[in-house]
Amino acid sequence: MQRREARDFYEVEASRSAWSARQLERQINSLLFERLAKSRDKQGVLDLAREGQTLARPPDVIKDPYVLEFLELPASHRLVESRIEVALINQLQAFLLELGSGFAFVGRQHRLTLEGDHFYPDLVFYHVKLKCYVVIDLKVGKLSHGDLGQMLLYVNYYDREVVTAGDNPTIGLVLCSEKNDAVVRYVLADKHAQIFASRYQLALPSEDVLRAEIQRELELLTPSAPPVKRPSRKRVPADPQTARPAKSKGKTA
Repeated sequence: MQRREARDFYEVEASRSAWSARQLERQINSLLFERLAKSRDKQGVLDLAREGQTLARPPDVIKDPYVLEFLELPASHRLVESRIEVALINQLQAFLLELGSGFAFVGRQHRLTLEGDHFYPDLVFYHVKLKCYVVIDLKVGKLSHGDLGQMLLYVNYYDREVVTAGDNPTIGLVLCSEKNDAVVRYVLADKHAQIFASRYQLALPSEDVLRAEIQRELELLTPSAPPVKRPSRKRVPADPQTARPAKSKGKTA
């Protein structure tokens, strides 16, 4: 990624979002431009540098990974989801900065009741630019198909029971420490435009590590070219006596 493009992006976003010097420094150190550029083609990266982050559709507000270093939590197998949730609420201003512009906090652990069974999405936001609810669930460890199924339930519930006239379809975001992209594709299927799975990191990634991740994902997204089939050459039948190509015989008068 060219540094000129990154610098142009930060100039546009700093002016538009009125970032303080400290907030700008944090966004640069967390490689915001590179994280947003991961899912864009070459023209998309140029547009990102020129215009900043445009928010027209759900994928525009999603990052991968999300950097939560401000929580100051250790990356440990003993970490539980409730502790991350409480830390995010305590650091809500910093979390809103990481989420990006347009997010308004609605609540945590909103109860959904279906025929006597209760469910509790971790965090709910409303995106004022996309005009839709954003439901976020936190998962410690590797993402499972059950985690995605649970988010499908939340999104379907909000779309049918909560969304009102003027609202767009709900966005679901599962934040996990590790994910399997194949599982995400097969479970979500036709819901892939509304539900996303992203990793979170509790420490700032190094630029080298993130560049390696970007290259790996580009290789996964770029279809491999099919083998080139060379045209077969027709062989002229050989004269069995001379083992040389037979000459065509013309008609005699």
